[in-house]
Amino acid sequence: MKITYRYEFYMLICVTEGMCTQWVDFEPIPCKEGTLIVVTPGQVHNFGHDENWDGWVILFREEFLLPASLTLSELNLTFDIGRTPNRLTLNNTELHRATTLIEQMVQDSLIQVAKEDVHMLLRYQLYAFVAWLNIIHKQKNIPTTSQISQKFLNFQELVEKNYAKLNHVSDYAALLNCTEKTLTRVTVAAVGISAKAFISARISLEAKRLLMHTDYLISDIAEMLNFQETTHFSKFFKRETGYTPVEFRKQNL
Repeated sequence: MKITYRYEFYMLICVTEGMCTQWVDFEPIPCKEGTLIVVTPGQVHNFGHDENWDGWVILFREEFLLPASLTLSELNLTFDIGRTPNRLTLNNTELHRATTLIEQMVQDSLIQVAKEDVHMLLRYQLYAFVAWLNIIHKQKNIPTTSQISQKFLNFQELVEKNYAKLNHVSDYAALLNCTEKTLTRVTVAAVGISAKAFISARISLEAKRLLMHTDYLISDIAEMLNFQETTHFSKFFKRETGYTPVEFRKQNL
């Protein structure tokens, strides 16, 4: 049985042969030749049960993308890797380029010089690789970001930062200087669910992660997610997932 892990680093999975199903945050992601997945810190991942596939796996921390010391001009080159798409489909030409870049990094990691020099080389190679992936993503998603979708992106970012403290649509509407109705409308347009459901889904996801990958008491998890009573948390979790926290934890042991 494959084990589900919660990572504190980034992982890029590039499938070069065969087919498989990867699981990220409890959701299946069908993969074939040319599929590239980005797993971000805090997410949970399982390689699944398929073994008839091959590919590359790159592990790194976000800070490795940046030079050891930043000049003012270098600082302008940085970008938020958190905005890298979590899944890309590369065509044959793109896949060939990706594998060539990865193989070059592997070869260069073995160069017999000072470790600091090799690390600096790999930093810039990895930076260029991730920057190229972002460009590929933009080319495949030509529609420009509208005012409405930008409002949703701002909402999404706020939820990611504050879901453990703020759980009402009114809280986020106030921070975004808009009405609850407007926030719900842009969220439905972006992801097909209401703003309230979006917030609840993020809280539920974190609850699943904590239940599976920590030994915290359920009462502690309830408190961490800003529930006044453990019973309130249990009812919420049951409504969102169909399981009580105890049932979910036992099922995933």
